[in-house]
Amino acid sequence: MAQTVTLIPGDGIGPDLTDSVKEVIGTLDVDIEWELAEAGETVMDKEGTPLPESVLESIERNKVALKGPLTTPVGTGFRSVNVALRKELDLYGNIRPSLSLPGVQTPYENIDIIIYRENTEDLYAGVEHTVGKHAAESIKIITREGTERICRMAFERSKEQGRKHITVVHKANIMKFTDGLFRDVFFEVAQEYENDFEEIDDRIVDNMCMQLVMKPNLYDVLVCPNLYGDILSDLCAGLTGGLGVAPGANIGEEIAVFEPVHGSAPKYAGRNRANPLATLLSAKNMLIHLGYGEEADRMQTGIEAALKSPETRTKDLGGSAGTREFTQAIVSNL
Repeated sequence: MAQTVTLIPGDGIGPDLTDSVKEVIGTLDVDIEWELAEAGETVMDKEGTPLPESVLESIERNKVALKGPLTTPVGTGFRSVNVALRKELDLYGNIRPSLSLPGVQTPYENIDIIIYRENTEDLYAGVEHTVGKHAAESIKIITREGTERICRMAFERSKEQGRKHITVVHKANIMKFTDGLFRDVFFEVAQEYENDFEEIDDRIVDNMCMQLVMKPNLYDVLVCPNLYGDILSDLCAGLTGGLGVAPGANIGEEIAVFEPVHGSAPKYAGRNRANPLATLLSAKNMLIHLGYGEEADRMQTGIEAALKSPETRTKDLGGSAGTREFTQAIVSNL
């Protein structure tokens, strides 16, 4: 029976990227039907909102979505649709893997780090207000419930994947109540998994940044509050080639939304210049989520083969291919 997946093309280069995904997945032996749902800047004038109720209804019905990048104005305009989706659907776990890829030149080799980022709380939730005329205040909220469920997700998934080292990132030396709670709950949950991991430890966030740029190969799984996870996941993307190669997923109890980490780059829309790699890798992880593990492995192999040649790599990765040429190379490999 076909699995229906909500497809949100997104803004800017988003439709170029999701077209690439549809073409590649259409080559695989998977039974997926796409249900189109428009969100973001492209529907703002028509719908009066960047996140129509029909989009939420589609995702809630299908339980799985693939989303292209959406535009978020800086400082003005509507709040992030990405944040709204996470809050509305309670997608409390943001998972961002950073994996070294062939043909992508970086100062580091053999990077394989996964960040589990709590997705609904902390300063990133945007609970803030002005104080008089000359100040503004943002409220940092960390709850036991929110922390426990992201920690349990990280331990369970890491155990299933055979990972052996898991690290909680915090600033509990200064923020003893909020980050202190996050750290304490992590180690409480960790007691249930002591026999499954070789190393369970913690790092203060500023030290973690230094560690990642000096000796990233020592790290495996990082568990972070919302804001630190947002920052560190971009840092880890930089270790493996940048946001153009960084997939992401937002996971809840029943619903999963897969998306690239990067922005919508509207100036490149429709010009055959966008790199679809991050969206393709997000779609590959979606296949794993849907139980198509073998086809996901095939897709990864096809992608890596295309990356090895400058003729089929995109220009941002030192190649000469456009979006369509890179996509066709993967299809040919499959």
